[in-house]
Amino acid sequence: MKNIQVIDGAVNCVYELLAATDEEFSLIFPAGQDVAFIDEVYERGLDEATLNSAFKALWTRRVVKAQAMGIHGLLFYQLDEKKPNYPSRRDEEAVNPGGSRLR
Repeated sequence: MKNIQVIDGAVNCVYELLAATDEEFSLIFPAGQDVAFIDEVYERGLDEATLNSAFKALWTRRVVKAQAMGIHGLLFYQLDEKKPNYPSRRDEEAVNPGGSRLR
């Protein structure tokens, strides 16, 4: 299982950590990526029913953050303004608005 942290623009978001199977993880994150935006996941042309089923299962597997063994992916909801910070959709390659590396 791989842990995905959900980062949502909602005021009451608690940044859930969810456990994904390898298959679910690969549906959300193309090879080599560990950052995804929900609208882009659905725009990639994958079968919507398959995605909906994967997300339904994913949301049943909440991980207590204090017990987590790492975060393998970030999934953003309602935060399109973050897209420029992750042009490669890799967390370690995040950039500032001007293009300089964050790390």
